[in-house]
Amino acid sequence: MRVDGKGTFQNSIEVKRCFQSVIATGTKDFVVDLERCPMMDSTFLGTLTGAALNLRESGGGGLSILNANERNQHLLTSLGLDHILDLDIDGTTWAAERKLVCKELSQCEGQTAPVCKEEQALQVLEAHQALTEANEANACKFRDVIQFLEEELAATTGAAAR
Repeated sequence: MRVDGKGTFQNSIEVKRCFQSVIATGTKDFVVDLERCPMMDSTFLGTLTGAALNLRESGGGGLSILNANERNQHLLTSLGLDHILDLDIDGTTWAAERKLVCKELSQCEGQTAPVCKEEQALQVLEAHQALTEANEANACKFRDVIQFLEEELAATTGAAAR
């Protein structure tokens, strides 16, 4: 998968759907090219982390990150995600195949189904929960976000049930 533009909460559901559709075909190993991704927010980072954790839990596989710029490398390592994601920091992974691999990466097409507010909030919540699951030190960083989203979703689903 190649990320073109910023990785944010706004496109994290599309990325999650893409992972789900490809996993459904039996794929267990993923490469995410961040060469064209200038920055990522915590929801997008959590979406990548959640996919990697799901692959681990479902019997193997992994998620490799290529071509991350310095800012994105710092985000990934400062959150301890380099232990969950295979992060190629020095640019040497698959030295001979690297150019070929990057040319072969593609974007998921047709995954842009409408997103409702509740689905977006649930995705943001799950992404932040994945960040805390991946690294316990992240719990204090995202505790308030998780609590707010849990309360918001409870209020929304409670209001919908009435």
